[in-house]
Amino acid sequence: MAHVDPQWSLRDHSQEGWQIRAEVCPKWIRVKFDGRFIADSKQVLIVTETGRLPVYYFPKKDVNLDVFKPSEKQVNDPNKGNQLFWHISSGGRTVENAVWSYSGAHQEAVYLQDHYSFSWNKVDAWYEEEEEIFVHARDPYSRVDAIPASRHVQIELDGVIVADSKRPVILYETGLTPRYYLHQEDVHLDLLKPVDLTTRCPYKGVASYWTASVNGREYNDLVWSYKSPLPEVHEVEGLLCFYHESVDALYVDGVRWSLSADDRLPYRNIERG
Repeated sequence: MAHVDPQWSLRDHSQEGWQIRAEVCPKWIRVKFDGRFIADSKQVLIVTETGRLPVYYFPKKDVNLDVFKPSEKQVNDPNKGNQLFWHISSGGRTVENAVWSYSGAHQEAVYLQDHYSFSWNKVDAWYEEEEEIFVHARDPYSRVDAIPASRHVQIELDGVIVADSKRPVILYETGLTPRYYLHQEDVHLDLLKPVDLTTRCPYKGVASYWTASVNGREYNDLVWSYKSPLPEVHEVEGLLCFYHESVDALYVDGVRWSLSADDRLPYRNIERG
């Protein structure tokens, strides 16, 4: 196996416009299945490549091969090589094609040889150190800042100002539009009703949702909040955020917010918050 620099390794297929980067992650990463850890490493690779979310790859020595069952599935990846799959079988439970590795990895991704990765949602839980993480591996080049502000934020639905605040917490996240988190006292809570929906974010935690109802018109799953956010964004705890792409108007310091289709920022995942 080729040596991977402890900071980063980058290869570029200039003709295809494809790049891959691998770093030795300093965090202790574990994967749980059927009540036990089947991958446990302090030398995991975090791999990012063009057009894909970050992925953890575990050294062979740090995975429990006893729970792997060979799959017939194979994929010829033009950039990385022959992708082989395994099922996970433990405790009478089998999940198909939940693990993969590369046989004869191409030169540009040779450091993936003898490493295994897992389909995120086909295992029971992922941990960074002692903290459970959700949705996908955290990108080491993404930043999330929750900053208390004195901007004047107003939310309008069907001609009614349903939120009016001069003390928002603005959440800035790499690659995403800013989000305005508002104190509950600054929102007309009588116009909101909780719904049975939660989403998870690797950077913020588990969000709960509300639907807004104004003048007989419903705005489904329009508002969310983090009851127990991750420590990095503790400033948004219990605050309410409106999905401002779906409100009738958002005003910030008296200026109506707008974002043309050509200017829209790409979403990292389907989680709104």
